[in-house]
Amino acid sequence: MRGKIVLAGLILSLSGIAISAQDASPVPIRKDLYCSGIVSTEAIPRDTYVITGEGSNYKITFQEGDYVYVNKGAKQGVKVGDEFSAIRHTEDAIKTEWTKWQFIILRKMGILWEDEGRVRVVVVHGDTSVAQVENSCNYLQRGDILLPFAERPAPPLKSEDKFDRFAPPSGKATAMIITGKGYVSELGSNDTFYVNLGSAQGVKVGDYFRIFRYTGTEHEAVFQTKRFAFDSDSWAGVYGFGSVPAKYKWDNTPREVVGEGIVVRTAPNSSSVLLTFGLREAYAGDYVEIE
Repeated sequence: MRGKIVLAGLILSLSGIAISAQDASPVPIRKDLYCSGIVSTEAIPRDTYVITGEGSNYKITFQEGDYVYVNKGAKQGVKVGDEFSAIRHTEDAIKTEWTKWQFIILRKMGILWEDEGRVRVVVVHGDTSVAQVENSCNYLQRGDILLPFAERPAPPLKSEDKFDRFAPPSGKATAMIITGKGYVSELGSNDTFYVNLGSAQGVKVGDYFRIFRYTGTEHEAVFQTKRFAFDSDSWAGVYGFGSVPAKYKWDNTPREVVGEGIVVRTAPNSSSVLLTFGLREAYAGDYVEIE
């Protein structure tokens, strides 16, 4: 079970959900908010970064509790107590498309910036400073970009009891799951994924996306038997698992609603979405619509 219980504090968190003790409103846990990452076309300042860190003669990565060295100090206005978010530009090392148009759409969405953690300045020198890693999503390394830390809104979550697996189309804007955090293609509850709709299209933090797919669209680039779901001469038909007299395809059969997720961050042409409930796995290439 993911999360923690603080009986004497303000936060109770279980299975990726945090609950305020004051109003018992469930919200995403801080790790899901501050480790979500974002795909963005916006320019990111790159003038503040991690030089290296304590113990760097044998360490190349730094995690929670470690000390890192920052390339700015008192002369550049840095003060003890300043906090920075560490981010990193990442690319897919495998470079294999899961679904058609995946790479083209992702490039139009922007650069994928991975959240790495938060650091707090503890010692300031003239042109450099020392900061302690207070939270790490994965690890920090030399060259990670540092941005002034800013609180992110924690949108309220709705009850899973309201999920409708047979929901009709909402009639609102639709998009696709382009990739998941870490460029994964298979997603489950509490995973983060990126869609090609953002603030420029009116998406806001706290909006919900419904995840759905059509039978037999054949968008996946992985191996599949063509028209497996329908034709009598597919493998299903060959092995005697039935056929129907009429010709059916993706646009004249019911869609499958497989889950939903809440928007935790937005950029001009993309949104970072936390998958809050899933009937089964979601995949890159699945469709989403604003509820």
